Amino acid sequence: MRAFVFLRGLAASLALVLPLCAAAQAWPNKPIKWVIPYPPGGITDSATRMVVQKVQEQTGWTIVVENKPGANSILGADFVARSSPDGYTFLTVIGAHAANATLYAGRLPYDVVKSFAPVSLVGVAPLLMTVNNNLPVRDVKELIAYTKANPGKVSFGSSGVGAAAHLTQELFKQVTATDMVHVPYKGTAPAMNDLMGGSLQILTDTPSALMPHVRSGKIKALAVYSAKRLPGLADVPTISEAGGPAIEGSTWVLFLAPAATPRDIVNRLSVETAKAINTPEMKARFESLGIEPGGNTPEQAAKFLDDEIAKWAKVIAAAGVKAE
Repeated sequence: MRAFVFLRGLAASLALVLPLCAAAQAWPNKPIKWVIPYPPGGITDSATRMVVQKVQEQTGWTIVVENKPGANSILGADFVARSSPDGYTFLTVIGAHAANATLYAGRLPYDVVKSFAPVSLVGVAPLLMTVNNNLPVRDVKELIAYTKANPGKVSFGSSGVGAAAHLTQELFKQVTATDMVHVPYKGTAPAMNDLMGGSLQILTDTPSALMPHVRSGKIKALAVYSAKRLPGLADVPTISEAGGPAIEGSTWVLFLAPAATPRDIVNRLSVETAKAINTPEMKARFESLGIEPGGNTPEQAAKFLDDEIAKWAKVIAAAGVKAE
């Protein structure tokens, strides 16, 4: 009788467990939604679509990319944070996600860390500092000297308050003890127009956004905010090589899932993401965009995000940056 009761209990347990195992093994059995909290175009959109397309080719999965821009990426991130953690909704974030933890502390509808499960760091794009052709400087050392000789008269633009480019230039100001005026724009394009027109002196952004104008001779590239030169920009020195401080600043692309998404699903997507990123084809495409390939584990992605949040929290506090 005891054996009968044991076997009956075992059968009942298996009846509950087996369907769950089968469901996990069957994932995904419907289209996956991928949210980009920015408009189409730009490095975030391009990198996400390239990697997601490669993942689809590798796996046969159906992934539908949807742009949900608004409120400095908060609208799209909130949508994913509130989504069911069933492995059918994912999110792309960039440097602004880390800055938002401080800029909107206590005001976000989600927790930047606790509401999400990191999947993988896709890539890092070191930022490029450029100046208008009329500024009488040839390198970063001369820029620092010129700015100190003209305090409050040199302006730098960015795509908005809290953007990676804005905070990187604030870090530059703090380390070099220079006095420059920040001019926020609604995107890179209008800032570029003013840079070329001469009303703006400095613009820092991704190489993919700035280098076409550098190569056409409309603006000057001074340095990249990285520890080593970028393969696609071998003629552009690092900040320290150009006579500036050894600081780094970048935007980056990182994949997240809603918190409590099954770990086996997160791990599977992380592996497929790394596989896609490290193909020769993808590495070449990333190099053309000035992106250093990522493709790491969920644990490594989580540490990267934590470090970025801490780094920019110090810069924001020291500069007194306030969200718009």
